[in-house]
Amino acid sequence: MPKPEFVYVTYIETTPEKLWDALTSSEFTQQYWFDTELRSNWTVGAPVALVMNGKVTDTGEILEFDRPRRLAYSFKHQLDTEMGKEPPTRVVFTIEPVGNVVKLTVTHDGFGVGSKLYEGIAKGWPAILSGLKSLLETGKAFKIPVEALGVDCH
Repeated sequence: MPKPEFVYVTYIETTPEKLWDALTSSEFTQQYWFDTELRSNWTVGAPVALVMNGKVTDTGEILEFDRPRRLAYSFKHQLDTEMGKEPPTRVVFTIEPVGNVVKLTVTHDGFGVGSKLYEGIAKGWPAILSGLKSLLETGKAFKIPVEALGVDCH
């Protein structure tokens, strides 16, 4: 049986540079990613931590950093005991200019069959990326309560 993979593609009216900043700057991520800070020095091999409301929710390591085209890091959940037992997964952001918009492809893979983490990210990524698109196109990100997604991040 093949391992599950989550792929999300969206087109955003912005520049690759602005999208890159929105993906790597806590100033932006806190606006559309459930008040999450991304902490890293953004060099290959460096640690990365997702911090929500003062708690580290996920950790990883920068695998690729090719501004403003491709970013990848490993992803290991820290809060939920069951999900924390799962091996690290990988998140890849691919940014491609298409005329006056940017195509963003997010691929999150490396899940085991029956992964509880996969169930969580499959609910979370669409909400996060919709907020990102709204922020970049309108200057405002809408707020979806994380609890509404059925994902426990606290």
